[in-house]
Amino acid sequence: MTPERPRGADAIPARGDLAVGAAVEPSVTPPSDRGQLYAALDLGTNSCRMLIAQPKGSQFQVVDSFSKTVQLGVGLEASGRLSRASMGRTIQALRICQKKIEKHHVRRMRLVATEACRRARNARDFIRQIRRETGLALEIIAPEEEARLAVISCAPLVSRRTEQLLVVDIGGGSTELVWIDLSAVPREERPRAIMRLHSSFTPKGIGPEARVVDWISVPLGVATLKDQFGDVEDDAARFALMSWYFEENLASFSPYNAENPREGFQIIGTSGTITTVAASFLGLRRYDRTKVDGLHMTSDQIDTVIRDYLTLGPEGRRTDPRIGRERHSLIMSGAAILQALMRIWPTDRLSVADRGLREGLLYAQMSADGVLEDGPYK
Repeated sequence: MTPERPRGADAIPARGDLAVGAAVEPSVTPPSDRGQLYAALDLGTNSCRMLIAQPKGSQFQVVDSFSKTVQLGVGLEASGRLSRASMGRTIQALRICQKKIEKHHVRRMRLVATEACRRARNARDFIRQIRRETGLALEIIAPEEEARLAVISCAPLVSRRTEQLLVVDIGGGSTELVWIDLSAVPREERPRAIMRLHSSFTPKGIGPEARVVDWISVPLGVATLKDQFGDVEDDAARFALMSWYFEENLASFSPYNAENPREGFQIIGTSGTITTVAASFLGLRRYDRTKVDGLHMTSDQIDTVIRDYLTLGPEGRRTDPRIGRERHSLIMSGAAILQALMRIWPTDRLSVADRGLREGLLYAQMSADGVLEDGPYK
């Protein structure tokens, strides 16, 4: 089946369909008319990732980026502490980030840590160590803020026809879900209403607003869920157990048992798992963001990819170029989460977002500063 994509060469819905933002493309050549640059760093359970970008119209252009698998959360489930080895790997990665920030003379930045540092008993000491050894001031953000930032990063992908929106962000240590009711918001204002959630999920009482029905941060991501079932040897049995266990942890999420309309309902998924599934569906041997970000996949298409992963087995996944060496050990735990979500909320399609916390951090900073053409979104 031919994959369904939005209009436009960049695989991002055109401005006529979406009111806020468009492609956020990496650029190897810094813009010649460089203004103030912004940095956003996301230190997660599995990866350390950073973007440096410049405002450009109603969006931004990426000037430099960094991504490294640091496995900060290795051993955390058992010990409750960050290990010396994982902290060492992370500090090495952060030194590279510091050099890039210095090279580009970045003055406006937000550097955050998420689930691994929220859970580790020695996280505060580690944050102080990072400051001493790299000069970078990281902050540990709460689950609600992580969820908000993931939501606003996806604002450009919200269709004007969407009335009920579920945004899913599958991380290394946790998974955030946010259910938003847009039915009271005029169609042309819906993407912009999502962007206005950057400061709070609480309604401000000013005109038609996006209403957050419920949100949840499940302390299970691709790394933590994998660790939970590491002692199950059978590949298919482990996958099934992970998927059902994740679903059990959603029982307190109020839309869990909601009657879910297909008309006007949109799921946007952001994570390495979801973009990897999309790349596998497209048969990409070399990842191409422009083909993945904004892609629409049906439940059947997702199931086909997951069945293919199970058929490959651990060794086949390890050598599959569509999955990649850094993700092969985590892809099935992520796929288990994705399958659970598609089982609970059956829908005709999932919107794939190659964007997340870093992009949300950038949009929030730029919106607050009023440097986006259509902003700030207050």
